[in-house]
Amino acid sequence: MRRPNSKYIRIAVIVLGCLLIALLIGGYMAYTKRETILQHELVRARQKAKEAYNLDLEIGSAHFVGLSTVDCRDITIVPEGKDSLLSIRHFDVSIKLWPLLFGKIKLAEVILQNGHLNLTNIKGVKNFDFLFKKKRDTTETKSKLNLGELANNLLNEVLYKIPDNLNLGNFLITYNSDSTHIKVLAKSAIIKDGKLNSTILLNDTVATWHFAGTMHPSDKDIDIHLYADGKPVEIPFIPAKYKLKVTFDTITTRLTNVTRSGGETKIDGYWAVRNLLVNQPALASTNIVVPNGSIDANVVVGENYLSLDSSSVIHLEKITAHPFIQYKLKPTKVYTLKLTTGWLNGQDLFDSFPQGLFDALDGVKVAGKLNYSLNFNLNTANPNAVQFDSRLDRDNFKIIKYGKTDLTKLNSEFVYIPYEKGKPMAPHIIGPKNPNYTPLDQISPDLRNAVMTAEDPTFYKNNGFVEESIRKSIATDFKDKKFKRGGSTISMQLVKNAFLSREKTLARKVEETLIVWMMVNNNIMTKNRMLEVYFNIIEWGPNIYGIGEAAHYYFNKSPADLTLGESIFLANIVPKPKVGLYEFLPDGTLRPGLINYFNSLGRLMAGQYLTRFDTSSAYGFYNVRLKEALRQKIAPVDSAAANKILNANTDDDVMGVNIAPQPAAPEPEKKPTFLQRLFGKKDTLAQKTKQQLKDEENQRLQNIDTAGKTKKQIRQEKRRIKQEESERRKELKDKGLL
Repeated sequence: MRRPNSKYIRIAVIVLGCLLIALLIGGYMAYTKRETILQHELVRARQKAKEAYNLDLEIGSAHFVGLSTVDCRDITIVPEGKDSLLSIRHFDVSIKLWPLLFGKIKLAEVILQNGHLNLTNIKGVKNFDFLFKKKRDTTETKSKLNLGELANNLLNEVLYKIPDNLNLGNFLITYNSDSTHIKVLAKSAIIKDGKLNSTILLNDTVATWHFAGTMHPSDKDIDIHLYADGKPVEIPFIPAKYKLKVTFDTITTRLTNVTRSGGETKIDGYWAVRNLLVNQPALASTNIVVPNGSIDANVVVGENYLSLDSSSVIHLEKITAHPFIQYKLKPTKVYTLKLTTGWLNGQDLFDSFPQGLFDALDGVKVAGKLNYSLNFNLNTANPNAVQFDSRLDRDNFKIIKYGKTDLTKLNSEFVYIPYEKGKPMAPHIIGPKNPNYTPLDQISPDLRNAVMTAEDPTFYKNNGFVEESIRKSIATDFKDKKFKRGGSTISMQLVKNAFLSREKTLARKVEETLIVWMMVNNNIMTKNRMLEVYFNIIEWGPNIYGIGEAAHYYFNKSPADLTLGESIFLANIVPKPKVGLYEFLPDGTLRPGLINYFNSLGRLMAGQYLTRFDTSSAYGFYNVRLKEALRQKIAPVDSAAANKILNANTDDDVMGVNIAPQPAAPEPEKKPTFLQRLFGKKDTLAQKTKQQLKDEENQRLQNIDTAGKTKKQIRQEKRRIKQEESERRKELKDKGLL
């Protein structure tokens, strides 16, 4: 082995010696000047606080203790003209020297005693609003925002500000607003040798909380738990503000790794909760309890997106699922959600539902396997192209025992108790013992066809759901920023009325969907029986249940004798039964504004060969008459007031129902004058008839049911409609009508 040249060794020693001397000289100068530097930085801090945030920062005394520890006393921060924000009696901070050489400030030890953070929001005046004040951009061009880089820098800044050792005592946080008063006192919080222990008092004696666990921020390794003495942890403030109650026994947060590579920041963590209780009126009417839930979360932050990777795993009692959630900002906002469970035991799924979520399914026993998958994608620039695919596949799945609710009860006579605003109404027998009960074959075909066309055109073909309708509903609701249209089929409406409450909650909607899936996929009821019960159970007016009562109530007829016009009227009030009488004028005729609905629904029915096309009487609109005895109950109401009542939110669930479209009112057709008839203006009428036929053809093409069909099948359906319309025009032409 060749020995190094002694000349180069001497040079290296000299260079290292010079660097060491320079370092020592610099260190000595910094050490001797440190007090001057500290006071200079404090002056700058006061000036910046005043100029940038209009804060008065005062420090009673500040000086170095030892090599790298700063001792501060009597610190106060007061926003100008507002309540004091912060006061600290004693604050010591030590900084690690080695990271400081590379320009990073890493806290070694913090001692904080007797502090008070006071947040106030009185009559709209906040003493902390400077936190939300945007900084003025002093550069001519703003740098491009990179979310991945921002997340990495922010996380590192937070971790570096967590000291290796902490001794905090008697730090009080208060929040006071016009209606809320919260006091949180950290009696002690200690980090020593990587272990965290703390005691926190909430509103003096309301609760005692503890944070405990391990803290190794330098290694990006954190594992902490939050729990309370003797009772669950209840999150304050949010019940009053959001009508949301959240409690839990223990919540665990674990950070295991943070890496930055390939333009992405990856954050690996774990979150778990034990005995989580949630109560929110829009979610469910009762407490929802999750005994054990957790997620192994792998979060990925890229340049313009934030996502939960599909390698993440959700654990809920006996089941697991793999989620993928992504929020993309640019060039347009895109929301993506995917969820898969893989094949799992069906009973495990039902046993893992949170308590209080699906009340009707409590105690159900099943056999076989299930596999759930969800695929959702919404590009806000093109909501009409939203993707939605939700399916629950089964393998030898069957119901062994019904739980709290027997889903087979609808196959025989049963007692139905409707509810109004949570209160039970008079019970109704659904069966032959009820004189108003009407078998399906004794209901006018026009009524059956009108209601199915308006509510569920593919009732006899679908499996309880129309995915295309749900997809369109999502697009409509997103564009209108409210729940305006929904995807409820007749099967779903029947389940809602027969088994569930009328509460407008998300849990009830999911439960409704699950029960429909169980009934259809287990052949619990035939479609004819479902339709028969549906007509006899739904509300058609104030305390009017069943079509037998409705037909006599409005028209003094039996359901078998209802005309097309009367049937379309009744189909119109299905989603808003309580306003049925407002559709009439005091003389018993229908309000003119309803003609749009009649033409729209009538054309849809004619397009499916359920009735004839009608260009003169608007599908029976002019022949509908309210029975004489009810006309006296109708007070004269002007059109504006009536429209406000009729267009108000329906009494249906928040998801809505499928109502036939109501296009703008067409111009009333003018009959030809004597001179026009005399001088051959019949050609004009022929042109109008041709245009009417063309419009009807377009209407049929637009209302093709695309659910479950391939593009080829849709093209074949369009060709069939065009051929039928062509033959129809030829037939009219041969008869001299065109």
